[in-house]
Amino acid sequence: MAYPQTTFFHTRLHPGSIIKRRRDAVASTTLFYQLDVLKKTGRYDAFKLQWHPSYSDEPNVWPVPNHLFWDSDVAKWLEGACYILQQEKIPAVESAVRELVDMIKYNAGHLIEAALAHEELFKNGAFLGPLLSYVDLLCKTFGPGEDQKHGYPGHPEIELALLRLFDKTNDSKHLALAQYFILERGNSKGWQGRHYFDVEAEMRGDDPNKRPLYYPDTRCLWYYSAHQPLTEQRSVEGHSVRAMYLLAAAADLVRVDKDDKLASLKHAIDALWTNMVTRKMYVTGGIGAMKKWEGFGLDYFLPQGSDEGGCYSETCAAIGVLMFAERRLQTDLRGSIVDVMELALYNTILTAMSHDGKQFTYVNQLASSDQDLSKREEWFTCACCPPNVLRVLGQIGGYIWTFQAGNSSKATWINVHLFIGSELKFHVDGEPVQLTQTTNWPWDGDVKFELRTDLKTVSIRVRIPGWAQSWKISPEPPNVQLKDGYLELPAAWLSANPSFTLHVPLQPRLISSHPYTNQNTLTVARGPVVYCAEDFDNPWVQDHFKSVQLDPACDFEEHSLNDAKSGDTYVSLAVVAGASFLDPELAENASPAIPATFLRSVTRGGKVLPKLHLVPYFARANRGGRGQMRVGFRRWER
Repeated sequence: MAYPQTTFFHTRLHPGSIIKRRRDAVASTTLFYQLDVLKKTGRYDAFKLQWHPSYSDEPNVWPVPNHLFWDSDVAKWLEGACYILQQEKIPAVESAVRELVDMIKYNAGHLIEAALAHEELFKNGAFLGPLLSYVDLLCKTFGPGEDQKHGYPGHPEIELALLRLFDKTNDSKHLALAQYFILERGNSKGWQGRHYFDVEAEMRGDDPNKRPLYYPDTRCLWYYSAHQPLTEQRSVEGHSVRAMYLLAAAADLVRVDKDDKLASLKHAIDALWTNMVTRKMYVTGGIGAMKKWEGFGLDYFLPQGSDEGGCYSETCAAIGVLMFAERRLQTDLRGSIVDVMELALYNTILTAMSHDGKQFTYVNQLASSDQDLSKREEWFTCACCPPNVLRVLGQIGGYIWTFQAGNSSKATWINVHLFIGSELKFHVDGEPVQLTQTTNWPWDGDVKFELRTDLKTVSIRVRIPGWAQSWKISPEPPNVQLKDGYLELPAAWLSANPSFTLHVPLQPRLISSHPYTNQNTLTVARGPVVYCAEDFDNPWVQDHFKSVQLDPACDFEEHSLNDAKSGDTYVSLAVVAGASFLDPELAENASPAIPATFLRSVTRGGKVLPKLHLVPYFARANRGGRGQMRVGFRRWER
């Protein structure tokens, strides 16, 4: 069972964790809130195939109609609803699911994934059956044959769905179509000796002298990750969500089809992951600096906010990072991959939904500005992000761990990726296996594990975070050593020590972006959680903390804060006499060339702040205020 979407129901989350609280908010509030919005905006009834006044609206982003992605908004809600319904009964939501399925005829991509979730829940073929017929049509239409179109979608997603569908049906044509879409993409001579998108545009009658608003130039094939075959790409480019969905599917294809011919694809996947993580990722795990095309900029171009040159960091892109990382783990079990996955989860993904599940972010900048305040919205014209958060939180249990069930004589492995209070249950040859982790992570670094089974063949791998300065397991196993960031606990030791505790000291630390980013800033992190300053706690701020400097040798105070509005309890921080304002004299005497000695004197000066208060980035914009926020602060060299 290789997918979080099909393994999450083996996991039950314990009350108390921030992940469980957001999962509960989704089940109790977000499902109903989003269902209401889907109905009010026309998305729900669109499947009745009747005219809606909004169809006449001028597109916000020409030439894309505002309603183009309505079907995927509904599909993601359907998918998320089915995940929630697998673990708790909500009659009103179940009724809406049934009604929608009765209305929907044919579609693809997200709807295939929704149909798979629906089949897991109802097991009646009512949704999956029609989708299988539609996929049959796609298999006949697209492919390498002379009577087929040598093409692929503009927005990758169906590739992910087809691979999951193959896992369900074991129908080779579903695997073949997914592989064709992934490997044919970017072929400059794919159809009639030309690039498929060029032929397609010509057939549509597109004017070659016009370009969409999100194109910086004509014929931006890189926007679609279609400028080269994926096997030849070494720099992740273009629209960040498209790129993540494509790469997640490619990583899954490598897992499913172990043919040697895919070695070049695996090499490209590894190279593109490295390029993204080392040159194009924010310290929050977000990706995409460019607002115009919602995607990647140049290597190391990672400004924090709009008034600094950009920063988009879309919610769906961070979810794509989570998916891409999880797919890579299936063939390359490395703790460094989970470090990125956890970073994106606790920061860019968690901040994308308010504590009550009724407000959302599309963009997740690291610094506010007068142009773009730190805030959430009730909904969006292009509303891909809110239902995406819903469906991820619905299946989040599947990301905590993976397991490979053997038998009574063959080893069974459990790989622990994330530390979230929960329990995992499955069977091996009829024998129950249960692993429980009890923890207050990410506020406390102790994680208590208890393995319950009569089997003597269960081994566990526990991830040790790459940022951990120290750690220990008690009782201490013999020959303690890490393999690719995981501690392997053999079955023999676990039989004698079914209960053990991982201790990871959590303390504030300062992190920086690569020097090539030209962001000479310091960011505060504690465990996987990145911190920010807000005007709510620092009411004196007037410039979005742009003039605040942070001493690399600063000291911190930690406080357990119970947020009365959200009910969340988390660790807040305060920098004590370790931050200052940049001397205003610098701005008053600015010129094209500032003498280095003068610059040094004024940066050393400035008013010292008694305290700079910080809260987790995911908690921003929950408590009110004026929308002023910042993650990275200027380095203060005293």
